Amino acid sequence: MTSVGKVVKSVGPKLVPFFKTVAVYFVIFVPQDKPSIFSTILKCLPIVSLMLFVLLHGMNMKDEYKYSRRILTGLVFCCAGDALLIWNQYFDLGMLAFIIGHIQYVLAFGFKPLNLPLGLVLYSLGAMVVLDFMPGLHGVLIFGVPIYIFVITTMLWRATARVQFFEDLWTWSKLCTCAGSMLFALSDLIIGVDKFKYNIEYAQVLVMSTYYAAQVGIALSVVDATSTEKSAKNKII
Repeated sequence: MTSVGKVVKSVGPKLVPFFKTVAVYFVIFVPQDKPSIFSTILKCLPIVSLMLFVLLHGMNMKDEYKYSRRILTGLVFCCAGDALLIWNQYFDLGMLAFIIGHIQYVLAFGFKPLNLPLGLVLYSLGAMVVLDFMPGLHGVLIFGVPIYIFVITTMLWRATARVQFFEDLWTWSKLCTCAGSMLFALSDLIIGVDKFKYNIEYAQVLVMSTYYAAQVGIALSVVDATSTEKSAKNKII
């Protein structure tokens, strides 16, 4: 397991651009009902900073970086989704971009350990959310929203299942990823309630704060993932 002290010294400087761009976003804070190229750049910069973080941690086409490549690809599609969601007319395309991003996260997290009972509980909760949103859905969203909820629920399941509190199999970064996936689901739930049910006061602040926290939690998972892949490779050699 990577010690917290070593990780903080290693990743801290690489996360400075992320925290700076998040601060700039909330200081300037362009309301979501005023879409523009400037607001798009402002919104996407923190995710671009996380892409840089993943790249700085190490990247090539070898198997040991397969996990990092998938996380990076997920961030790229989520960033595209961020840009598209600035404009209401592109909401469905933005949702599609996020679906692809979540699929990349699922592929990175994998399906071991399976923890099927956890999956059943989460899918049941997801189905309840779909049923609650259905009356407010129209057009392509009637199909798109249930698909999106299924995919993000799968992502939440796989991220949470990775945390095992026995035999020293858990790591702090897996906990961050688990918390990040939960915050991602919460962020999207706020979006759904605000868009399809009723207006939520300070929705944009709640959505973006939980969203950025979610993405940094997921991005941090590359720290242990790369170390684990290298250790496994060294054992084989």
